[in-house]
Amino acid sequence: MTSPSCWSVRTRVTAAATLIVALLLVGGVVLFYQTVRATVYEGLHDRGSDAVADLATLVRTDDPRGRVPVQNTDFSLLQVVTEEGGLLASSESLRGHVPLEAPAPRVVGEPVFRTVDIPGRGPVYLVTERIQTPDGRRIVHAGAPITVFIRYKGLFMGLLAGVVLLGTTTAGWIVSLSVRRALRPVRKMSDELADITGRALDRRVTVPGPVDEVSELAESVNVTLGRLEEVLTRQRAFVADVSHELRSPLTGLRAQLEVALEHPEDEDWPAVARAALADADRLQAIVGDLLILAKLGAGVHVTRELIDLGELVRAEVTRRDRRVPVELVVDDEIMVRVTPHQIVRLLTNLLDNAERHAASRIWVTATSAGRDAVLEVRDDGAGIPPEDRERVFWRFHRLAEGRERDLGGTGLGLTISRDIARAHGGTLIAADSDKGARLVLRIPRAEP
Repeated sequence: MTSPSCWSVRTRVTAAATLIVALLLVGGVVLFYQTVRATVYEGLHDRGSDAVADLATLVRTDDPRGRVPVQNTDFSLLQVVTEEGGLLASSESLRGHVPLEAPAPRVVGEPVFRTVDIPGRGPVYLVTERIQTPDGRRIVHAGAPITVFIRYKGLFMGLLAGVVLLGTTTAGWIVSLSVRRALRPVRKMSDELADITGRALDRRVTVPGPVDEVSELAESVNVTLGRLEEVLTRQRAFVADVSHELRSPLTGLRAQLEVALEHPEDEDWPAVARAALADADRLQAIVGDLLILAKLGAGVHVTRELIDLGELVRAEVTRRDRRVPVELVVDDEIMVRVTPHQIVRLLTNLLDNAERHAASRIWVTATSAGRDAVLEVRDDGAGIPPEDRERVFWRFHRLAEGRERDLGGTGLGLTISRDIARAHGGTLIAADSDKGARLVLRIPRAEP
């Protein structure tokens, strides 16, 4: 037999619900039985008290002999005996019966209630009281047959057990059908997901009609499938772009070497080596940038430090001379928690990009804006058309002007810069500008 942990959800829910219902029904039935029993015996107690009180009054006044009249039809078994056990009087129902074998109460005037079995009468609810009369102490008995109650007790308990069994079975059946119906959309989603492959990521699972947890699950699955499709599409495009970008320098390098080897005596081998080294440098740059992108995409943990962004920007801008002058405006104490070499790489990419396109000047500002640190790099070049402001961040995407100004570029600089910004919980965008390109970096400032 399989363990409960190996059962299906339907089986586990049905078993748990059935067990709970069974326990509730058993508890309810036991409580109901005890209530009925207590009600019956409470009624017998009250009527028995009245019957023995009437009999005691009769004995105190008349001290009857022989026959005792019955005043309460329920308690028809009456008997009066002496303390020594001698029979003085009895009702018609106990005519000729020997004195009842019931212990006499120890205290006068306090009745005792008990259930006894009288031969020939069956079970009897008996009330016994010791009383004081002018002729001495007497023991009076008042009893009510409870044969019917005892006779149907087993049947009553059997009916209650049947109610428990029927209720438990019905509840289990209803729960099983309800869970099966509730899980039907889940099974359908499971079948549809099993049919989705890497070549069919455009497919989606069916969202069931009523808005509930299952429909929310289906929508979440569809959102996840959409993200997977987007990631796979980007991965395929990335692989295609990488193949294309690597093919060009490799093809050029191979062609140069093949031509040189066909007529080795006519070749200027230092020039061939320099050309091959240039292609190797391009390959190395592409591979290095791809490695950085892979680390950023994989979320590799790197140590972050609390630094002053303004000081970092000032040091990087003044580190080397550039083709055009750079105007720098930096606020004091712009504290951020970052990985310094990554921010340096981002700033270098932005400055190199601005230098390639600037006509006469570059402006760099680092300020605080609320909870963010803002870095802007602006040039006075031709600028970026609005329709290309997102494309410039695509991998290997280079505008026509960029290809003309930098033949050896990899087309990954701005892509890496945006990934670095996102890795630090920030953003990098190409914003509006009156003239030239304006790239804006926003990253959270460090908490005080």
